[in-house]
Formats: sequence, C-alpha cells, structure tokens
Amino acid sequence: MENETGNAIRLRAIVEVLGSPKEHVEASLEKYINNIREDKDIMIVKETISDISEKEKFWLKFIEMELIIKGLPKLISFCFEYMPSSVEIIKPDLFTLKDAEMTGFLNDLQARLHNVDMVVKQLKNENNFIKRNMSVVLQNSLKLILRMKSLDIEQLSKLTGVESKDLKGFIEKMVEENKIKKEGELYSLVE
Repeated sequence: MENETGNAIRLRAIVEVLGSPKEHVEASLEKYINNIREDKDIMIVKETISDISEKEKFWLKFIEMELIIKGLPKLISFCFEYMPSSVEIIKPDLFTLKDAEMTGFLNDLQARLHNVDMVVKQLKNENNFIKRNMSVVLQNSLKLILRMKSLDIEQLSKLTGVESKDLKGFIEKMVEENKIKKEGELYSLVE
C-alpha cells in the first residue's frame, strides 16, 4: 500500500457510536466495522471492540483499531466518513504534499463544511418551525382545558403530558399575555 508520500499510512483510530436504543448502537458500529473491512484501501491490523455501556440515557460502544490506509486522500476520506474520536498517525513521521494535493484536500474540506452548514441551517429552521407550532398547539390545548374548569399546574401537567417544571414558564408567559389568569394556585381562562 504505497501512497503519494512514499509509504502507506499506519495509524490508530477509535470509532465510537453513542445513541439509543442499545440495539441501534450495536448495529451501527457493526456496520461501520464491516464497511472498513470491505474497503480495499484500508487494512485492519489490530482491533479491540468495547463492551456496550450506558452513559446518561444513551449507549456507547467503540472500536479501537490499528490500520494501514492507502494514501492521504483515503485517510482524509476515512476521517470524514467514520468521524473517529481519536486518530494517531504512527507512520510516516513526515508528510510532503504537492500543491494539487493540498488544493484538492482544501476544496473537499470546504465542500463538506458547506454541506454540514446547509444541513445545520435546515435542521435549525425545521426545529424553529416545530417549536412555534408546538407552542400554538399547547396554548390551544390549555385554553380548551381551562375553558372547562380552573386547574392547578399539576393537573394541567397530567392533562397535557408536559412536565410541570417545563409547563410553568409557558403558563407564566400566557398569564403575562393575559390569555389565562392565576388565582391562588389555580389557572383559568380569561373571558
């Protein structure tokens, strides 16, 4: 496996999967490993797969690998594709890049960053849309519920399915906007 710099690139890398449910995490890591094994430009020299562990409502599993990768472009592609949490280059200890290689790397990096930026902006817009509409749905639900009778925050929480600590700020804003009123611990609709 020779590359532009003279020798193949030998490295250690850790690829982690964090998520839920547990089965998805295990299947995702297995898919990553199989894809790496099938890549003709990557050779796994050594691998250690962790046991799955729970981390604050999520599951974590990782593989630590020693790899030989054919060329710097493939190494960069590996990093973008698998997003390793850690990469340590073992050999070579010096890289020499031609201007065309550096230009290609920078253009690929910029294209990927622009794509990530576009996805983040799209998700942000979708998230804002969902938040606005959920706010309207929750306001309408509260108005319908309070039209029937006055209730305290715990009762409203049970009826809406929103935890009282999350509902409190929302209800206080509706009181400030004079959409509902509070008398003692009870909330009611402003007529």
